[in-house]
Amino acid sequence: MGKAILEKLETVGQYFAFLGELCRCMTRRPFRPGLYLAEIERLGVNSLFVIILSSGAMGMIFALQIVNILQDFSAEIGTGAMVSVAMAREIAPVITALMLIAKNGSAMAAELGTMRVTEQIDALEAMSISPEHYLVLPKVVASFLVFPALTLLADMIGSIGAYVVSVPFYNIENAGYLDYMFEFLSPRDIFMGLIKSAIMALIVSTICCFCGLRTSQGAKGVGDSATKAVVASSVAILVADYLLTTVILRVMIYR
Repeated sequence: MGKAILEKLETVGQYFAFLGELCRCMTRRPFRPGLYLAEIERLGVNSLFVIILSSGAMGMIFALQIVNILQDFSAEIGTGAMVSVAMAREIAPVITALMLIAKNGSAMAAELGTMRVTEQIDALEAMSISPEHYLVLPKVVASFLVFPALTLLADMIGSIGAYVVSVPFYNIENAGYLDYMFEFLSPRDIFMGLIKSAIMALIVSTICCFCGLRTSQGAKGVGDSATKAVVASSVAILVADYLLTTVILRVMIYR
């Protein structure tokens, strides 16, 4: 048990050393804007469908549950307000991060892992090209930009999904539903979700790239690295979501 704990602590130390190297690379030239644009397209534009589908489904499911509860109190007009606030604060950042982990995080780890076991990264290092600067940093920056944008999209699609379920099928008055929703949804709620999404982007991209760069043992190691990346980043964002919620709510209360 002691050996396992030491190995985990060593891995954590290597991860923070990896983060330090990334920070050093941020101001190092050349900047290679083409790589950043390609990663933004791959992580953002190519992920639109899965985000629209998942956030729309979550908004509809959440509205279906809420409206049936509120009907007992004749307060179903508040369904839109509850769904939109929940989407902005919690559901949209988390569901966006989880979907992008499944779609892009595993791909990052597998890509870098394949390059490691086929000695492509060793070749870059032999040419004095930093893998962190050339391969990892564009993915991290693109994730930092893309995650909040997709979270905003998830907010809108989830609210639309809730509207589609609530107003036509439960005969809720349209104008009152929308007025109640916009009255309760504040920019602070949206900003809270965007802060979470940006921090989750850094967590997901760095963990997945770190696992990919540490790949060994050939093709089997690539699969193991992708699995570790998905599990570790999924657990990390759930823990980070709780911590961020606690901190942000305390700041909002004391203000």
